[in-house]
Amino acid sequence: MEMSPQEIKQKKPYLEWGLSEKEYDYIAKKLLGRLPNYTETGLFAVMWSEHCSYKKSKAVLREFPNKNARVLQGPGEGAGIIDIGDGQGIVFKAESHNHPSAVEPYEGAATGVGGIIRDIFSMGARPIALLDSLHFGEIKDSRTRYLINEVVAGIGGYGNCMGIPTVGGEITFDECYADNPLVNAMCVGIIAQSKMQKGQAKGVGNAVMYVGAKTGRDGIHGATFASTDFSDERETQRSAVQVGDPFMEKLLLEACLLLTSKHQEWLVGIQDMGAAGLVSSSCEMASKAGSGMILELDNVPQREDGMSAYEIMLSESQERMLLCVRAGFEEEVKKLFHDFGLDAVVIGRVTEKKDYLLKHHGQVVTNIPVASLTDDVLEESSREKVPARIIKRNEQPTWHPGQLAVGDVLCKMLQQPTIASKRIFTETYDSQVRTNTVVGPGSDAAVLRIRQTDKAIALTTDGNGRFVYLDPFIGGKIAVLEAATNLVASGAKPLAITDCLNFGDPNDPEVCWELHQAVKGMAAACRQLDTPVISGNVSLYNESNGTAIFPTPMVGMVGLLENVRNYLTPTVKSVGAQLFLIGKTGNDFAGTEIQKMLTGKFSGPLNDFSLTDEVKKMEKLLQANQEGLLESAHDLSEGGLAVALVELVLHNQLGLSVSVDFAGEQLFSETPGRFVVSVAPQNVAAFKKLMGTDAVLIGEVTSKRECELTYQDGKTVLNLEEAKRLWEDAIPCLMKSRD
Repeated sequence: MEMSPQEIKQKKPYLEWGLSEKEYDYIAKKLLGRLPNYTETGLFAVMWSEHCSYKKSKAVLREFPNKNARVLQGPGEGAGIIDIGDGQGIVFKAESHNHPSAVEPYEGAATGVGGIIRDIFSMGARPIALLDSLHFGEIKDSRTRYLINEVVAGIGGYGNCMGIPTVGGEITFDECYADNPLVNAMCVGIIAQSKMQKGQAKGVGNAVMYVGAKTGRDGIHGATFASTDFSDERETQRSAVQVGDPFMEKLLLEACLLLTSKHQEWLVGIQDMGAAGLVSSSCEMASKAGSGMILELDNVPQREDGMSAYEIMLSESQERMLLCVRAGFEEEVKKLFHDFGLDAVVIGRVTEKKDYLLKHHGQVVTNIPVASLTDDVLEESSREKVPARIIKRNEQPTWHPGQLAVGDVLCKMLQQPTIASKRIFTETYDSQVRTNTVVGPGSDAAVLRIRQTDKAIALTTDGNGRFVYLDPFIGGKIAVLEAATNLVASGAKPLAITDCLNFGDPNDPEVCWELHQAVKGMAAACRQLDTPVISGNVSLYNESNGTAIFPTPMVGMVGLLENVRNYLTPTVKSVGAQLFLIGKTGNDFAGTEIQKMLTGKFSGPLNDFSLTDEVKKMEKLLQANQEGLLESAHDLSEGGLAVALVELVLHNQLGLSVSVDFAGEQLFSETPGRFVVSVAPQNVAAFKKLMGTDAVLIGEVTSKRECELTYQDGKTVLNLEEAKRLWEDAIPCLMKSRD
């Protein structure tokens, strides 16, 4: 039995749903002029949750640039779109499914993939690639192994069934993610610009149609669940996790694409039923069009008996879409979806009055202004406070590894889970389905050809919470720069980004400061690179039992190769090729793999850098590639130059002879924005002329299966077959070990 409006006021169940007393009073007194009933209170709770409304983060997000000449659709729709010429657009977005994946890792990850796929085809685009960004605790207990295995299986299981290749991503391991793993998924699609869709419901009398799977009781209050702190007590909240069916989604995808590509005259708008389910999709479509809407909930296809209006509206059952169809075409749309074995039902109409009217069993269960759910949310200004660790950090001496046994350290470094081979996981995914994949998992970025053109796109995801933990502003800049260097190392010009901003509890002033500073840093890098933020999401409350994860903004970036033949990979190609280090190497050890390996913690200040200089360097490197001067390229990240050099020869039978003019410890420095490239002897002169002082010759490719490293304080010769074995076996051994 549902509580009466008066009982809701007295018992305050809305506090458990994420509404504050201040918000409840504002809704009752200012927006409605009466007490909201049970269903209405639930609608406000999910739509005013942080996950749906961004009430605590919206002001900060306004700092992001989101427009340039290539942006066809920025934030505000299911996904962003950029122009790649020839009347085509690339559609992409990333989403987080962190809390659900901590509770039900397989379904949490699978439905995260399903949701982001629907965002792409809701724009009228065919999904062509998936990527992920996964952050787990250390592989040292059965719980973590279980989470890793199930998340990876969920991603592969859903994506593979959909016939969409999983082409890239990242997996890192740090203790702070042990109880609150981060599961971020990115989907990329391609669209003819003439077929672009919007999620809007306009035109009085036009039909509101529900298509896809039936509605059940799974995922109720999923958006609220994602907008609260995580704890052992909440770990059993499995009802908030949706259950996916990728085969149903495949049918839904093909039906929707047939509708948007062949029958645009039938369609006014289309939107995924994602977070907050039917309520978010319907009221957002009406709000964006400045319309009203009336829905008959008895018409909603249901797979469970006795569902209340509250449950129908708040369910986050998967594989569902909402359409606005021009009056008179309802039967044609029904037939199209029925031919795919899918439900297609008229559940409402667009109205002139800007009200949101819901009927159930002949009774009006909701009658509120549309804008009250979408536009009247109380934005919450947040108090910011510099964390004590940041203040103390600036008083600490800069940490150095000191003189090292470079060979031994490098062998141990190759076995660090964040650096070691991820093949045990990536081989779970189909990366070649649809045969567009030119470069798949394991490279700096994935590369996909654009059929019927000479072009290709490069895709990457990057998120290093360690740097953001130490300095959110510089760390935010590094996150964007690292994504850009991945694309440039693949031969692509960076175009635009999507993001997942994974942070702790926004009610903590220190978390608010971290978020604001990170966004400032990211925005600065985006402006300098001319890579606007065209989509994304905010995932706050990533805490477990009061302990937050590292602040971890994930950057998903897309780049363009005008000619697919110009793609690059890290692997060197020929004996005698000359190796060049691009960029200066500094003493950048704070937040690095070597600091973690030798001390077990991260500390110290980060060194700032010039974004202007980094952009100029990358532009010259892209020009060198366009002129055919490069054989291979690899950006330097975790593990620094030492690890990058070994990675150049892991997948062939060649070796390296390298000499640098700095100390052995600097081989493990992680100074951002650097590359190592190989150049054929006949191209060296032209390359040096173009790059100038940005490029330093450090060695050459040899036929001997070893890596010979000479540095100021010593020399090391590494057996590459042994190094490869250590790199490949590290994670499988950890995953098979017993506690």
